[in-house]
Amino acid sequence: MQTKRRRGFTLVELLVVIAIIGVLVGLLLPAVQAAREAARRMSCSNNLKQIGLAMHNYHDSLGQFPTGSSSCCWGTWLPLILPYMEQGNIADLYVDWGNTSATAVRYSGAPNTTNVTTVRQAAFSCPSDLDNAPLASITSHSYAVNYGNTGYTQQATLNGVTFGGAPFAPRLGTKYGFRDVIDGTSSTLMVAEVRQGQGSDLRGFLWWGDASGFTTYLGPNSPLPDRIYSSSYCKEVPGMPCDISSGTNPTMFASRSLHPSVVQAVNCDGSVQIHSETIDLNIWRARSTSQGGEVISD
Repeated sequence: MQTKRRRGFTLVELLVVIAIIGVLVGLLLPAVQAAREAARRMSCSNNLKQIGLAMHNYHDSLGQFPTGSSSCCWGTWLPLILPYMEQGNIADLYVDWGNTSATAVRYSGAPNTTNVTTVRQAAFSCPSDLDNAPLASITSHSYAVNYGNTGYTQQATLNGVTFGGAPFAPRLGTKYGFRDVIDGTSSTLMVAEVRQGQGSDLRGFLWWGDASGFTTYLGPNSPLPDRIYSSSYCKEVPGMPCDISSGTNPTMFASRSLHPSVVQAVNCDGSVQIHSETIDLNIWRARSTSQGGEVISD
């Protein structure tokens, strides 16, 4: 009696199947990653829209934009707009905003740390960014206000660049509003992406005055370093060069993101735009000035 032979895969056939599967995975994986990044970028854009709307509602209520920073340690714009992002219960727990006396509670002291500054606000964190909490569990975030085209302290001139005004200032007593955005609300940046530093790096540490804003002296995702006054707070990672500030290179932070080759920003009119990291530097600087009078081409 003749026995039936059972046919199976030969070694060659098995290797061919494995090779085909490998090719398919190689083709599909970048597409899946691109789709996920597109979703993250859309979520990030929605965050910027929410922040822009909150800024508008703040302006409607008080007739001005919030102060960017009350100096280093007594509050920034972030807790001021929380009530306009349905987080008024948290904002009410922040104490001594703008009180610079020696006995005032800073962002880094209780009860602010207990109730507010250690609470991560999802709307202020881009899903493409890497979350960080560099000091005592106090959170960093992914968006900063526009301090113009020179350095953090808005120097009148910086290495030949003339300050052209900005919608925000890092000091108390300065009140800017739509009336001051002479260059046009659709042409002037309001808030843009920044990357959170890692470890003890304080970039993106929005509760702290120095990191509350970005400037356009450096281009988006610039290969040139951000500047900060202490090496303890300056930890380089790929795409985030950093160095110590000096007279010719004062404290400043560029707009940066982990979206491939672009950063996103919301304009003063509330519209969100994508900006290529290859944008002409002069145009990028002009986009940040509120009273520069530049002619900006498409």
